[in-house]
Amino acid sequence: MTEQRCGVVAVIGAPNAGKSTLVNQLVGQKVAITSAKAQTTRARMLGIALHGPQKPTTQMILVDTPGIFAPRRRLDRAMVSAAWEGAESADAIVLLVDPVKQRRHELEPLLEALAGRPERKILVLNKVDISKKEPLLALAQELSQKVDFAEIFFISALNGEGVGEMKDALAALMPDGPWMYPEDQVSDASERLLAAEITREQLYRQLHEELPYDSAVRPELYQHRPDGSLEIHQQIVVARESQRPIVLGKGGQRIKAIGEAARTELAELLGVKVHLFLHVKVLENWSEDKELFEEMGLDWVK
Repeated sequence: MTEQRCGVVAVIGAPNAGKSTLVNQLVGQKVAITSAKAQTTRARMLGIALHGPQKPTTQMILVDTPGIFAPRRRLDRAMVSAAWEGAESADAIVLLVDPVKQRRHELEPLLEALAGRPERKILVLNKVDISKKEPLLALAQELSQKVDFAEIFFISALNGEGVGEMKDALAALMPDGPWMYPEDQVSDASERLLAAEITREQLYRQLHEELPYDSAVRPELYQHRPDGSLEIHQQIVVARESQRPIVLGKGGQRIKAIGEAARTELAELLGVKVHLFLHVKVLENWSEDKELFEEMGLDWVK
């Protein structure tokens, strides 16, 4: 019997560094939502990556932390709190840096906070497929003078380049111990929450700049019908009456397209037929609503 290893890897970085894309690469399928808008990962979405030469022997619980940024509103504070909480019990911390955008104002506080932490830290520079080599090496050298990184990797989260070697190194850092999850489980986000995340991703993808961050998707009903198909009802929550028509679109076309795209993806992900029902609700101060926060898998932070 091969010895099992199991550990927690916190993936942190400035917003939009490519964390969700990396988690999806490591797991081998989609578990975290990826979106071009920063700050879309709100809950501590876990991905579970397996690793082993022939048969998996190591299980890595990937904590896909929300991008850590200067929190202004309660929603932001909850997201940042979730991120650091995710890093606290980790066996390794991966700092993912986008060398193209860098986002120094968000990277510097992260480096300062990381410098004093006891965990094994790994620096991962993303987007090697579109970056020049010399500046990349210079950046790696500069960052490793600020934090004692155990290892440095150059990868492309998008096309998977370098991710294999990085995964080998992470697996080697995991302590001996029994697996925390069954082999066929890739995420601990309940299906209800995952379904809401997928709808929210479509909301952002299709409405880009028109809809600000003060929108949310609230799970309402999630039940299996006798024929094995799934019935899901969700509420799209917006903060202002003027945002309702944006989500609905002309003659309800926009919400229909959002629902259709989310339904297709969910059916593929869950392997069953899905009936998805969406409606829009205006709740002016929803981001001050404790109950709603908890429904979305976030901790209420004062």
